[in-house]
Amino acid sequence: MKLDKGTQGPGPVLRRVAMSATAAAIGVTAVFGSGLTTAAHADSATLTGIVLGVGANETQRVVSWYSSAGTAQVIQVAPTSKLVNGEFPTSAVTFPATVTANSVNGGYNAHGTIDSLKQNTAYSYRVGVEGAWSPTYSFTTQDFNGNNLDFLFFGDPQIGSSGNVAKDGAGWLDTLDVALAANPKAELLVSGGDQVETANTETQWNAFLAPDKLRQYPWAATIGNHDVGGRAYEQHFWTPNTDRSAPYYNGSAATRSGGDYWFKYKNVLFIDINSNAYTNGSDAAHIDYITDVVKEHGADAKHTVLIYHHAIYSPAAHANDGDNKQRRQDFPTAFSKLGVDLVLQGHDHSYSRSYVIKNGQKADKDEQPGADSVVKGPGGVIYVTANSASGSKYYDLTAPDVTKDPNFGPDPLNPKSHWANSVEDQEHVRTYVRIQVRGNKLVVENIRSGTCAAPNAAVELGQVKWCGPNNGADAAPGVGSAVDKVVIHTQDNKGDANKPTAAASGWLQ
Repeated sequence: MKLDKGTQGPGPVLRRVAMSATAAAIGVTAVFGSGLTTAAHADSATLTGIVLGVGANETQRVVSWYSSAGTAQVIQVAPTSKLVNGEFPTSAVTFPATVTANSVNGGYNAHGTIDSLKQNTAYSYRVGVEGAWSPTYSFTTQDFNGNNLDFLFFGDPQIGSSGNVAKDGAGWLDTLDVALAANPKAELLVSGGDQVETANTETQWNAFLAPDKLRQYPWAATIGNHDVGGRAYEQHFWTPNTDRSAPYYNGSAATRSGGDYWFKYKNVLFIDINSNAYTNGSDAAHIDYITDVVKEHGADAKHTVLIYHHAIYSPAAHANDGDNKQRRQDFPTAFSKLGVDLVLQGHDHSYSRSYVIKNGQKADKDEQPGADSVVKGPGGVIYVTANSASGSKYYDLTAPDVTKDPNFGPDPLNPKSHWANSVEDQEHVRTYVRIQVRGNKLVVENIRSGTCAAPNAAVELGQVKWCGPNNGADAAPGVGSAVDKVVIHTQDNKGDANKPTAAASGWLQ
């Protein structure tokens, strides 16, 4: 496998997007000239679905959007402090976008990369062209150096799965608002997959993308099984360092989507794989991809976080699906050998946190269920599955069933749970996961973003029969309360946490 080193895909068009800030500032005029403005005025493009995404590192952001016109378009950026009465200064920098015909709705999709950002700075941006700009949005960068990084992980919004897009969207909006009000300095929003119920249904995508928080904080997209079957996922999200070779795709040639990608923020290496592709050698190809990324970039990171959709130690409806049983055989030993610290997963619409797992086995047979502090030695991996972030659908926990998988039986210390899991929880209440990187520690916390009250579509529509802890026997605690919290002490001693990251200062002064 050939690893893509820092570009977003093959071809000269994508190299144009990845040009340096200085070249971008010059290149917009040189490449597009005055025709850019003329075309925009003539077509009056309607710009929708704007979303802020992660770049290859903390000095970048990717912006993706839909356009009604195929004219040349740009991202315009300036420090927020330089705007006067909402007007961008003449010193604002523009980055060119790649604009492509949209297979979903007959329009166009666009994306571009903002590069060479400066740390601890608020920026404003808009997309389009002179005379036909989108509204202005803003984001703020944090400190690029040091040992600390806060990010939030969200399981399966799956807008539309309750049958009521508006209710699902309301729960999703509320979770983002609650989570970011409590964690305004979060640097990343990480997806567990299944943004929508039906891959190419744009009304569901519109509801998912409606919250303005998705234009203020970078979304690290993950493809779920409900996001495949069409091209909308990759037309809405452009991801960095992405390999879209056949083993990382899923579906027919006309509808397949996905790809594996990586990015690095501060001292954390993030690797995201398309777990929908798992047969015909795909799992082996994913492992090869992760191996190459870790080999080339792992030494510069203190922690490695792996993200994919299908929860291999699922405690609920998908616990013994055939594909999960295969992944349980294919992945854990490789992840241990590669030094993965934390695996973030979705798909199961319930919360679980594993014991420290090494080579597919519990590392310490005496680690207690629900321990609030664990030591993760070399080869140890923690697997976390996120509950529904929108309340559109919940799956109830299942009892371990060795008749379906003899290798996924009960925990000797807690026979109601599966052997791999320290915590399994379902309250039919919306939650999100907060991860705090603190030097040699990872703090993982599952936090309630709602209660049994609206917005909570599955409860409102009677699709579940109870709500609250202990199968509804106890009242749901308040918003912001913790379902689970663990401090993971890592001892792998990887990377140099004090090594400065690239481009701590940039063009946008």
